[in-house]
Amino acid sequence: MHRSTKKILTTHVGSLPEPEGLDTDAKRAGAVAEVVKQQRAIGLDIINEGEYTKGGDWLSYVDYRFGGFSERPRKDGKPLIMQGKDREDFSEFYDYAGKAGILFYAPGNQIRHTRPNWVCTGPVTYKAQAEVQKEIDAIKAHANGNEVFLTSTAPASLEVYRENEFYKSEEEYLFAFADALRVEYEAIAKAGLILQVDDAWLPALWDRIGIKMGLDAFRKRCAVRVEALNHAFRNIPAEQIRYHLCWGSWHGPHAFDLEMTHIVDIMLNVKAEGYLIEAANARHEHEYAVWESVKLPKGKILIPGVISHATDGIEHPELVSQRIQRFAKLVGRENVIAGADCGFGGRSHPQIAWAKLKALTEGAALASKALGY
Repeated sequence: MHRSTKKILTTHVGSLPEPEGLDTDAKRAGAVAEVVKQQRAIGLDIINEGEYTKGGDWLSYVDYRFGGFSERPRKDGKPLIMQGKDREDFSEFYDYAGKAGILFYAPGNQIRHTRPNWVCTGPVTYKAQAEVQKEIDAIKAHANGNEVFLTSTAPASLEVYRENEFYKSEEEYLFAFADALRVEYEAIAKAGLILQVDDAWLPALWDRIGIKMGLDAFRKRCAVRVEALNHAFRNIPAEQIRYHLCWGSWHGPHAFDLEMTHIVDIMLNVKAEGYLIEAANARHEHEYAVWESVKLPKGKILIPGVISHATDGIEHPELVSQRIQRFAKLVGRENVIAGADCGFGGRSHPQIAWAKLKALTEGAALASKALGY
């Protein structure tokens, strides 16, 4: 991965607002070319294909990529995303927001509101080599000198939608799933791209199951999932991996998000060179102070969100610069890349998303000057 040795570099999390009507390979290829052009035009340094090749959804794209699963109705009829203390304590808000359609950006929204429930009934295998190769080819055709990343998803964020009826234990199932995902991870890395793995459900389950489990038990659960992820990374150099940890990007209170201080050590155990974290929204901005007591390991890169999907307000470049400088002073300027809290596709109106990304690059330029580049 490139480092901020000559200026503060900029990137984003992956998902960008997707045009409607991308129903053919030709239309999708044209859209990828355009979204790469847009990223370059505003000065982003580390880019991707906007997740257009995935249909814009970090979960649904893998629905049919595995063997060993059967689709069945949920036993309780209520998915985990619809549960949790946030939804209990703010039930009136969630009822209103669901009806008003404000939890997501509705027009052209590529995020699925309902998802199939999969049950593991046989050995887990990966059967989508051709599909991941299409993703790789689509972005490599437009790389042209930029450092390029391609996203995938962690087993901990996929198992939520996939029950196990085949493996003898939860851990055996988890590692089998990780082995299947390894095929996708290694294909991306072998192509010379930066592999970004998204893992919102690792900490977001605190609100759903962790509070009842207790902090120690929940941390142990998370640690096992990081171990499984590292198992899947075993043949990939850490220098080609960046790990995105967040608490879910829906537009809600997030009043019961697990504090970063309780999971930062587990995150740093992930075999990755770069770590993308939420650091700009109202619930998590204060957590930059974690790095006053936690030392970023040598050789690692922190990619804090300095713009957020969680508000339609466009961050002022001076605010972006201030946020970047906070982290640079705590972990070293060369160890910081300026990023976003989460993806913008399905979360923000396209005009808002691109204006925020422009504020990101303008703020990084101001921070670079202030930090003495």
